[in-house]
Amino acid sequence: MTGLAGTAMQDGAGERALALVFMGTPDFAATILQSLIDAGHRLLAVYTQPPRPAGRGYRPQPSPVQRLAEENAILVRTPESLRPPEVQAEFAALGADLAVVAAYGLILPSAILRAPRLGCLNVHASLLPRWRGAAPIQHAILAGDRESGVTIMQMEEGLDTGPILLQQAVPIDPEATATGLSGALALVGAKLLGEAIAGLRSGRLSPRPQPESGVTYAPKIGRDEGRLDWRQPAAALERRVRALNPSPGTFFEFRGERIRVLAAAALPPAGAAAPPGTVLDARLSIACGEGVLRPLRLQRPGRSPLEAPLFLRGFPIPAGTVLPCPATS
Repeated sequence: MTGLAGTAMQDGAGERALALVFMGTPDFAATILQSLIDAGHRLLAVYTQPPRPAGRGYRPQPSPVQRLAEENAILVRTPESLRPPEVQAEFAALGADLAVVAAYGLILPSAILRAPRLGCLNVHASLLPRWRGAAPIQHAILAGDRESGVTIMQMEEGLDTGPILLQQAVPIDPEATATGLSGALALVGAKLLGEAIAGLRSGRLSPRPQPESGVTYAPKIGRDEGRLDWRQPAAALERRVRALNPSPGTFFEFRGERIRVLAAAALPPAGAAAPPGTVLDARLSIACGEGVLRPLRLQRPGRSPLEAPLFLRGFPIPAGTVLPCPATS
């Protein structure tokens, strides 16, 4: 990628503002988009995932990025795929200097990567090459990592394999949820992106290849991966509750209902060993493969979330109940 000088629009500070396309979907990406708006870059278009059904009415809801773009009168496009030739031609016709990608959710074909004059930058929520892929924040918490971070990289056709411009580490709090960590990383990402664009403009910043060692992958997490397997250690289940909060969420089944677990605590073993999934007391302490998990906040389908004591008052799960473990393949 060449330097960022020579674009067509002058900003108030005397530097030439970039003509950008932004591509992203969730709240993490909306924070990045807001930083570009605040910096005065010219947003030619925003690409985001199409509205998806959500909420009690299960009506299509625009993504956080789409809502922010519309509030700022920015053109929004929501293709299901970037592979059709007509979609690629429409993208190229924008004549962007640069595309910025942050948690978009679609693979960028080579024609899209080549279209902006200066290529595509990705704001990735991990310290690459650790956690390449769609769900780096969730997988960092699942693995018990002590730190995460943000990488600004130049995109190429491989899965998050492009050269690195900037990185910054962020510690992971022992009680961090995916929502909380995502918010912290988004703020760091917005700052780093501004530094990366300024550094490329001035010629002070050059990309460096990713290390060949330390590569891990963070595939997208499906809904069924939220099912709690009581045969696992309680500490691992507690991390799963935090990592999958709020989406897709963790759950167990009881009386034909899927009960969501929104917060939980991992406790040491209590008394004699019991089969995994056994409810040990009136506080819903549940025996695990190692230790005990105590759900602290729960939700029945179509109901409001409740703290465990209030939840159990209206929906008791008696001691001695054995909650099912997922079937093994």
